[in-house]
Amino acid sequence: MTAFGVFWGIFMLIIMSGAGRALENGVMDGIRSFATNSAFFWAERTGKPYGGFQRGRRWNYTNADIELLRTNIKEIEYLSPRLFGPNSRSGDNTVRGEHTGAFNIFGDYPDYFKIDPWTPVKGRLMNQIDILYSRKICVIGERVAEIMFDEGEDPIGEYLKINGVYFQIVGVIDPHTNINIGGGRKEETIIVPFTTMQRVFNYGDRIHFFSVTSGKGTPVSIVEEKIKKLIKERHNIAPDDNQAIGSFNIEKEFVKFSGLFTGIQILTWIVGFGTLLAGIIGVSNIMLVIIKERTQEIGIQRAIGATPYTVILHIVAESVFLTVLAGYIGLTLGVGILELLNMALESGGEEIFFRHPEVSFTMAVSALTVLVVSGVFAGLIPAKKAVSIKPIDALRDEGI
Repeated sequence: MTAFGVFWGIFMLIIMSGAGRALENGVMDGIRSFATNSAFFWAERTGKPYGGFQRGRRWNYTNADIELLRTNIKEIEYLSPRLFGPNSRSGDNTVRGEHTGAFNIFGDYPDYFKIDPWTPVKGRLMNQIDILYSRKICVIGERVAEIMFDEGEDPIGEYLKINGVYFQIVGVIDPHTNINIGGGRKEETIIVPFTTMQRVFNYGDRIHFFSVTSGKGTPVSIVEEKIKKLIKERHNIAPDDNQAIGSFNIEKEFVKFSGLFTGIQILTWIVGFGTLLAGIIGVSNIMLVIIKERTQEIGIQRAIGATPYTVILHIVAESVFLTVLAGYIGLTLGVGILELLNMALESGGEEIFFRHPEVSFTMAVSALTVLVVSGVFAGLIPAKKAVSIKPIDALRDEGI
């Protein structure tokens, strides 16, 4: 029962650490492939009157803004405007024969795939020539292909009628992340060239949204502030109006998540070590009881020539053995349960924010090191108590 305290401390440490790692894997896998040095911008109503305009004015980004930013902000690495297609997610907007579907329709530049990576499952990604010649082509998510085509059909080269306009499919693509700027499931996305969408759907030079990444060594927060300043100057927005430009900084969110999961791991160690400490104290106490019962035996050992070092080593070794054995069983059982949980999650096949519960090799070695050190300390106090008894007094204990 004393050893159970050590077993439970290590077991809980492993389980909590594995669960924390699984939560981290689930969340971070969703954004790790995404460019963490990226930020996204959209237009909101103005929050303050300025330059003769009233509060609450609507405004839009334009093509000229893109050139303005590229020319004046050298820290920008990639910049990609985006348009949201008409009727996106508001009813069936895509037709092919008897097949219909409601999908996310976006107009993008090829640089967007460097910010939010996708892999071509079939065909290719959109390229700069598609933009230059405003080609009526599109790339589609895997779910779009499943809905719009029968099993065994090859979508490449076929046409989809999107909001009344025919687009030829040149690629079926798979996202690297779960982040979808614009909403909806990424597998249910259709992407067409930005210039094509502007022309065929009468958007003029309007831009709904744009994405940027900062160059190496430059925090995207710096680029974000420079962009807001330039855009406010060009569109007659008050410099202190924090409402007019909506933005989302992936870098800040990534740092927040990293800090959160570091905190979870620290909390796990605190709770686990606290539970383990209670077990170690139990081991130390039971060793004190054992030494009291062995007082005569220790006296005989000392009388026939055993040195204090030999007595201490024997008691500490017994304490370490008891602690490490109980802890190793807890460690093994904890790792086994995490592995079974991982197998169950993988067999489920669903996208969830809890993936690959695991304990690193470093964590396992650290836990075993803590066990050995704890066992030594648990045995030291009883050992010192044992050698402090004079041999003659020990032999007299209980009538001898």
